[in-house]
Amino acid sequence: MNIGIISNLVKDQDQMITKELIKWLEQRNMNVFFDEKISAELALTKDNYCDEYIFKNSDIIIVLGGDGTLLNVARQASCNGVPLFGINLGHLGFLTETEVDEMYTSLEKLIAGDYTIEKRLMLEAFIANDEERTKNFIALNDIVVAKGNFSRLISYSIYINDNLVDIYSGDGIIVCSPTGSTAYSLSAGGPIVSPDVEVLLVTPVCPHTLHSRSILVSNKDLVRIDVCENNSMEIIMTVDGQSGVKIKPGDVVTVKQSKYYANLVKLNNRSFFDVLRAKMSERRGINK
Repeated sequence: MNIGIISNLVKDQDQMITKELIKWLEQRNMNVFFDEKISAELALTKDNYCDEYIFKNSDIIIVLGGDGTLLNVARQASCNGVPLFGINLGHLGFLTETEVDEMYTSLEKLIAGDYTIEKRLMLEAFIANDEERTKNFIALNDIVVAKGNFSRLISYSIYINDNLVDIYSGDGIIVCSPTGSTAYSLSAGGPIVSPDVEVLLVTPVCPHTLHSRSILVSNKDLVRIDVCENNSMEIIMTVDGQSGVKIKPGDVVTVKQSKYYANLVKLNNRSFFDVLRAKMSERRGINK
C-alpha cells in the first residue's frame, strides 16, 4: 500500500509523532511518501516528494493535525480523489477520524482494509468583475464574503439561479457545504446539516434586519452574491477561513457545488450525531 504523510509540524512540535508514524508504517512494508519539509525537519535521508506526487500516487493520505490541516489538504487533494485519514493533534476535530492516543489501533484497521469512504460535497467559487472572471476557488467548508478591518456594514444582493432573494446589509454572507454547517455558519446562527444531505447553505452574518434567516438550496443551484457599488470599505472573500482575496464594489461572486468530493476515511461506527454531541460537549466543558 502507498501511504502519503502530510503533517502539521507546528502541532507536532518535537516531530516525534510524525517520525514514529513513518517508522511504524515502514516496519509493516508500507511505501511511505512524505515531502521535503518533513524530510528536513526529521533529518531523514530517504527520498522525499512534492505534494503533487503524493496526491497522485498515494492510496491513502494520513493527515496529522487538526481540522484546519485537513481542510487545507482536502482542497489540494480533491482533484485526485485520494482518501484522507485524519489524526487529530488539535483540540476540536469534527473532520479528523481518530485521536493521537488511538492512532496505532486505528492504523491497524486501516491497513487491514477495515474502513469505509465517506464522500463530502465541496464548493467552487468564481469572482467576476469588469476586468475578468477569476480562476475557481475550491472549498470544503465555506466561501465567505465579508467586510475587512472596518466596522461599517457592507451591502450585497443574493440571487439563487438569477432569482433575487433579497438585498442585505450586514457583516457578510456565508455559503457553506453540509460539512461547513458546524463551522462559521453555526456560529452565525445557521442550522446543522447532516453531511450526507447534498445541499448548499446560505447564512447572513449579523444582518441589519429582524427577519433574515439561513436558506437551504439544492446542490444543483447557483448562489450569486452581487456586491453593491455603494460599498466603500475593504471586502474580502475567504476560502475555508484559510485564504482570501480582495473583492471590489460591483464584483460578483458565484458559488456552486464542485465536481470534486473530499473522500474521508471512516473507521468507526460513530454517526455524525455521535461526533457532534461529543465535540460540542467538549466545547462546553461537560462530560460526554
